Amino acid sequence: MIFQDGGGYVGEKGSFRTPIVFDNLIHKKEMPVTIGIFIQPGTVPGSGPGKKARSNRSFEYDRLSDQYALFLEKEILPEVSKKYNLRQDAAGRALCGISSGGICAFTAAWERPDLFSKVLSHVGSFTNIRGGDVYPSLIRNTEKKSIRVFLQDGSGDLNNLFGSWPLANQSMASALKLMNYDYRFEFGTGGHNGQHGGAILPESLKWLWRE
Repeated sequence: MIFQDGGGYVGEKGSFRTPIVFDNLIHKKEMPVTIGIFIQPGTVPGSGPGKKARSNRSFEYDRLSDQYALFLEKEILPEVSKKYNLRQDAAGRALCGISSGGICAFTAAWERPDLFSKVLSHVGSFTNIRGGDVYPSLIRNTEKKSIRVFLQDGSGDLNNLFGSWPLANQSMASALKLMNYDYRFEFGTGGHNGQHGGAILPESLKWLWRE
């Protein structure tokens, strides 16, 4: 299971504490033995002496293309496979992320359902940062893909020039429902953070890995 913005997921004192949740669920046989791959977005070096590096996060995460799935397929998974025995089938692979990392997880599975079959999105940025607001329409007008999707958001999430996060996630859920996807949408009252997603992470993972 690959986590975008992995630093926020792997810590044992944050909202998610994923390694602890993994260990507990695996011990109780409520999810399979799973290797977590936690990835931080890249940075672009400064253009000259004294120039600060800038984050490459939006380019990596918000762009609607197969570029990130290709990066995982060609670079990350082969590197991890040098030390660990990874499943090669889509059914044994999942993606997770928060905010732009959430839409990134969905995009990678949407573009390459042959590689990834499960998506967990926390306060996903399905808004017009780099065109992500088109997904509800794309879902409605594209043949159903073999992916399972868990969406989490809250009524207090962002509302700015890129769009409304609560409305965007509700539109995603509505489109997934129309097309009979295996999906679940948990809509609370929280804001743009990991508190709600972290609180329901055990239940989210059990649902995602059921059967």
